[in-house]
Amino acid sequence: MEDYRLIVDLVLALGAAFLGGLAAHRLGQPVLIGYILAGILIGPNTPGLVADHANVEILANLGVAFLMFTIGVELSFSELMRVRRVALITGGIQIPLTIAIGTLAGMAIGWSWQAAALLGGGFAISSTIVALKLSVSRGEAESPQARTALGIGIVQDLSLVPMIAILPVLTGDRGNLALSLTRSLGTAAIALGIVIVLGTRLVPPLLYVVARTGSRELFLLTIVLIALGTALASESAGLSLALGAFLAGLVVSESEFDSHVLAEIIPLRDLFATLFFVAIGMLLEPGFIIRNAGVVIALLLTLVIGKLLITGGALLAAGANYRTSTLAAALLAQMGEFSFVLAGVGMADGIIRGDQYGIFLGVAVGSILVSPALLRFSPALVAISDRLPGVRRQEHAQVGDASSPPDTSGHVVLCGYGRVGAVLGDVLDQHDFPYTVVEINPMTVRELRDRNVPAFYVDAGSDALLIRAGIERANVLVVTVTDLVAARAAIRRARVLNPGITIVTRATSRHEVDIHRDAGADEIIQPEYEAGLQFVHHVLRRIGMSPDETGGIVSSRRATLYREGESLPYLSRLNSS
Repeated sequence: MEDYRLIVDLVLALGAAFLGGLAAHRLGQPVLIGYILAGILIGPNTPGLVADHANVEILANLGVAFLMFTIGVELSFSELMRVRRVALITGGIQIPLTIAIGTLAGMAIGWSWQAAALLGGGFAISSTIVALKLSVSRGEAESPQARTALGIGIVQDLSLVPMIAILPVLTGDRGNLALSLTRSLGTAAIALGIVIVLGTRLVPPLLYVVARTGSRELFLLTIVLIALGTALASESAGLSLALGAFLAGLVVSESEFDSHVLAEIIPLRDLFATLFFVAIGMLLEPGFIIRNAGVVIALLLTLVIGKLLITGGALLAAGANYRTSTLAAALLAQMGEFSFVLAGVGMADGIIRGDQYGIFLGVAVGSILVSPALLRFSPALVAISDRLPGVRRQEHAQVGDASSPPDTSGHVVLCGYGRVGAVLGDVLDQHDFPYTVVEINPMTVRELRDRNVPAFYVDAGSDALLIRAGIERANVLVVTVTDLVAARAAIRRARVLNPGITIVTRATSRHEVDIHRDAGADEIIQPEYEAGLQFVHHVLRRIGMSPDETGGIVSSRRATLYREGESLPYLSRLNSS
């Protein structure tokens, strides 16, 4: 079987990931926890079947590259520029402070200052992969906190270059530090410039030429070549594989083929990204972690709490609102994949010993394992902030109070103005129905105010904001936000402030339906059901069924799906008082 060792390792890793992910899903946990635990089971430090970590890591790097490439495609240079100020300021504050916290923690447990400084460097870098994976799984990939976390993550990844260049100081070799640092930073800057300039000039025309051939295989081959080729070039220039793949995605995002590229690459991304988490689990030695549980837990608490406070505080200092600061900090409160790189270099240079490396890995993997629970709890921290004096006043001041409370009654209040809310807003505009918007994205609020739409900043669960939006006189409240905690708070408060209001919201599962119903929602729209009903409508019309028959079948099926006797509210209800 040695001739097929790579295939054997791939089958072992995928099989373990399948079982671990399935078990985690059945237990109501994020599947990435199952993937990491699966890696522990097939790793070299546990009995039973053992996969070759080197082979799995090679495949996992493909997952990292494809994941970062797709994130780049989904973004654009203009969107990235929107968060550059916040990301640079936050990174400039967070990275040195987190290094200091990690260094002090390492010295407190008896490590040399050199080893402790390396630990601090590992603390400073978060996992962009974990943050993005969690955001995607929660349907929040386009949220302000996800975009902000991505920008900060890129700054952190870039900080790895000077960190590695400075390592000679920790080994006592100080002679060429300035030259080494200058060379590393100069090479990185040149590499970034080459990728951006050549990529924007060559990639869109190349994709156009390949697309004209009509060959799906050639198009997919071109995409993979661009993603992995740029990633490899970035790695060779002293940057990272992930950063190169991300830049390649950004370049592709400027072409007209971005949607087609995503459709082709996402299956590869999901397959190989799974192996990244399996590879992380394979690094861990459970017996060693158990024997050193006290130290690992102490460092883990220091890392998570310290990073939450430092990153959140830095974001506030950079001008982000409390909600985005809290949620983005929760997304970044772990050690990252490049922390492993830093630890490996430190181990090879003799800065840390084998036992210290084991503790380093234990803290890193532990921080990734607790990330889903931390993110799940973070909306509660935002809700608690409602009771803190000054927080709301600060958030109002960031956007101002340019919009006045509406003078009308019987209007609609939209909580959330993303893609769903914007569609409804356009229809209300066309039919001259008055409405107000409550939104957590300050840029969206400014854009709406420029269009003379009454828009208010901060989350939907605030009594003061709902009152300013005229909730007591409104006829309908529409809650489109995907954040379950924020949606439930808005529904509950609106029902108290205006018992007769009609509340329409969305849900993605039966569990969410029950939560919204208990909170006081009247109409609960499930996007998957509505998509299915649209398919039914179009297919029945295409095969010759009359509009009346089609409408009757769709209405009947809708009632069955929703377990209700009435269909969706009509616009005519919005004018009734």
